[in-house]
Amino acid sequence: QVQLVESGGGLVQAGGSLRLSCATSRSIFSINAMGWYRQAPGKQREWVATVDTGAGAYYAGPAKGRFTISRDNAKNTVYLQMNSLKPEDTAVYYCNTVPNMRTLWGQGTQVTVSS
Repeated sequence: QVQLVESGGGLVQAGGSLRLSCATSRSIFSINAMGWYRQAPGKQREWVATVDTGAGAYYAGPAKGRFTISRDNAKNTVYLQMNSLKPEDTAVYYCNTVPNMRTLWGQGTQVTVSS
């Protein structure tokens, strides 16, 4: 069964940084754009950023200028570098393909930003 395994979340003060990682199988990683999504308490899951197979990167408004998505094709891993974090970035962060596949949602990784 194909899995996506997210890691790197934690508790950080406002203005701090975190780097999230997501590892998956080559069969998924090599042919798909990969994305990060997040779900804050009481809100719907939302798209954060995408990196396509050519390493082109695209961001939702709140992530522009602060987050950087990248992929390591040798490691089948996608990263999300998050800088200048704000309390409103607090959420569970998930990775998935873009468009997402329902069967690939994992446990996510919790990011908590304190003010």
